[in-house]
Amino acid sequence: MLLRHSHFLRAVFLHSISAFGGPQAHIAMMLKTFVKQTPYITEQELMEYNAFCQLLPGASSTQTLTLIGYKRGGVPLAVVTLLIWILPACILMGAFSFFLPYIDRKGLGTDIFKFIPPMAAGFLFYASVAAFPYAIKNLITWVIMIFGAGITYLLFGQPWAIPALIVASGLVTNLSRKRIPQVEQVPRKIKWWNFWMFGIIFIIAGITSETARKNDWPHRKPINLFENSYRMGSLVFGGGQVLMPMMYEQWSIHPEAIKKRNPGAVQINEKDLYTGMGIVRAVPGPVFSIASFAGGMALKDMGTEMQILGCIIGMIGIFLPSALLVLFFFPIWNNLKKYAAVYRSLEGINAVVVGIMVASTFYIMRDISFTEFATLSFVNMGVILGTFLLLNFTKIPSPVIVLACITLGYFL
Repeated sequence: MLLRHSHFLRAVFLHSISAFGGPQAHIAMMLKTFVKQTPYITEQELMEYNAFCQLLPGASSTQTLTLIGYKRGGVPLAVVTLLIWILPACILMGAFSFFLPYIDRKGLGTDIFKFIPPMAAGFLFYASVAAFPYAIKNLITWVIMIFGAGITYLLFGQPWAIPALIVASGLVTNLSRKRIPQVEQVPRKIKWWNFWMFGIIFIIAGITSETARKNDWPHRKPINLFENSYRMGSLVFGGGQVLMPMMYEQWSIHPEAIKKRNPGAVQINEKDLYTGMGIVRAVPGPVFSIASFAGGMALKDMGTEMQILGCIIGMIGIFLPSALLVLFFFPIWNNLKKYAAVYRSLEGINAVVVGIMVASTFYIMRDISFTEFATLSFVNMGVILGTFLLLNFTKIPSPVIVLACITLGYFL
């Protein structure tokens, strides 16, 4: 299997080490790498995968890439795809938990990565233009796109906003009964094993963690860490920008209030966690990889071996729910979309996804300097336009563009 899909897995690895800019930019890079450069999936499939994953808790860009692997080679290739995608970022973030005392915290977010935000805006601009012809075809889709872009921009970062927009847009286009699928297919049998596994792990982790606390087990902190990470990965909507405040509340503020009741609770220094939040934005790959850093910091006082174990526990705990949920619900979604009601909803869902990408483009550009009459402002505009033109009119791979922007940041 690995040899048969070696070209695809190579593309996944290159994507994993060059996917800067957060989940919105990741989708734009997927469009270039997995649709335009090599057509592993179609534009419509990528938009559908992305919209579907926005309805689930967990890391949406990770789930989308996992589905691309699932489409190519079933569950085995989906698992390998997931591992190749998350390991580089998690290894880097785990390593930073060891090197944190030597990191210049004041220098975070500057130097060579200063042109990554305009580059991400260029990727999103490209994705919006590329997806537009496939999603915006009539008046109602125009209205949904514009309305979705406005709401997304105003409520950017709210965990409920994007799922609510996707559901509402599907309901709007479902009001018309003219567009129906040509063939009605019999639903397939549902495989429940991964959903049961998700639920069983959730329950066992919770019971074991509480038992360890009540009985004051001497090495209960790794158990608590897994339960905390798995619970967050199971319940978080809205991506990394929602996960990081949740971690902060759970591990840097909340334990202070329960220290007397539970002295062994997982605790991470507030400044250390803030530093990790800054570092993860400069690391390619999923933002959820901050769980590897947090896991290492949580167990650093227990020795090097336990700190390494903490990094592994954080990574598994945060990504396992996403994988189990997406691989369970996607076959159900494939069955449901054969029905007329769900099929008609796809028109509105695709339209609002374009609106979300447009809003994300403007939201990223909000914090980029354009108005000052300075060299940096002109370079920022050049990076956005240059990224779009290279993506739209050349076959240059995404990693090359990312490397060029990092090199530009080094010299300027």
